[in-house]
Amino acid sequence: MSGRRAMRRAGVPGTELPRRLSAVRVGEIAGTLASGVDDPGLEALLARIQRRRILGGNRVRVFFQGEEAFAAMLDDVAAARQEILLESYILKDDETGKRFEGALAEAVRRGVVVRLLADAFGSMATRRAFWQALEKAGVAVRLYHPFDGPLRFLPFRDHRKILVVDRRIAYTGGMNIGDEYGSAILPKERVFRDTHARVEGPTAEEMVAVFRGSWTASGGDHFRFHPAGKAAGAGARILVLDSRPGRGAREVSASLAAVVGASRRRMWMTTAYFAPRPRVCRVLGRAVARGVDVRLLLPGRTDVQTVRHAGHGFFATLLSHGVRIFEYDPAVLHAKTIVADGAVSVIGSSNIDFRSFERNAECNFAIFDRGVGELMERQFETDLSTATEIRRAGWHRRSWIHRLGDAAARRLAPLL
Repeated sequence: MSGRRAMRRAGVPGTELPRRLSAVRVGEIAGTLASGVDDPGLEALLARIQRRRILGGNRVRVFFQGEEAFAAMLDDVAAARQEILLESYILKDDETGKRFEGALAEAVRRGVVVRLLADAFGSMATRRAFWQALEKAGVAVRLYHPFDGPLRFLPFRDHRKILVVDRRIAYTGGMNIGDEYGSAILPKERVFRDTHARVEGPTAEEMVAVFRGSWTASGGDHFRFHPAGKAAGAGARILVLDSRPGRGAREVSASLAAVVGASRRRMWMTTAYFAPRPRVCRVLGRAVARGVDVRLLLPGRTDVQTVRHAGHGFFATLLSHGVRIFEYDPAVLHAKTIVADGAVSVIGSSNIDFRSFERNAECNFAIFDRGVGELMERQFETDLSTATEIRRAGWHRRSWIHRLGDAAARRLAPLL
């Protein structure tokens, strides 16, 4: 049963995306835009899909190392004066988690309102004493879909990674809060390669709305929210792509298809877990047919081998379409990003797999800014320098055991 139908049966309202705005159709529409990703029609198309405004006047900083991202997040938490909203799939009680615990407790002592939401499954290894210490310090803590809740909700998880400070600074990306995402105490090869973004500007108000949806669904208080006003002038233009089970997944899928469809020269994608629907292969294949350099950077080392093999089950089709595929070797790759023609970047928590589009709450920034796009392309090229390219001839010569595992995992893809 799809996440949308299951949530509908569970009594959770959803939305219906018109067929004319489905992923396949908007990809075709975007393919006709005269100026590609620079065409005003792309922003208009995305705004129609998302039913949300694209806000300008944002300052963006992108992090490719967890240590730097966590340092910036903790600095912003330390500077907070009114409110901190923190949402994370995994929040560990290790050294990194305890740094956040101390910073949040100190914020409460300054009079800051702090709300923390963690996924009950993702954070299941975190001891109860950690949550109790936060609550004792005055932090409002909720767990998303705890195990003692309704059984019908258990498959649906909160995979977002969000921090909003004083409604003017917001973060999202692929980084959970734990040592493996960025810690000097771990060997370099054990630290995940991930991407996170900090946005200062009106988009932060949009992220308050995203947080509030999961917070109130988890029994949190109904705090006030005022939609962001219009913002123009210098700075990046950003569209928030968020989803939760029963709402938004098709919109995010269609938005990503539009970005791929609008690309004219380069479309480079990094994803940690790749177990796509067959239509993803078709969308990428059409881009190659238009002359676009389509590259996928996927994990060579992973913490979920079954998903890696499920992705392998699609390699032959992708390679036959002309998509170039690389596997990253130095460490576990956990980033989820797209950069199209050095102009449009997507940074967030959505993987290209069934779980992200059927069962998870996710959040991403679609950033319209050439400075950010050029930075993303440089990082992609850096990552490729330590990756192995999968070539069609060699792929067909892999062992029968490998082929059998790939085929079996591909059949399991909807369950992963």
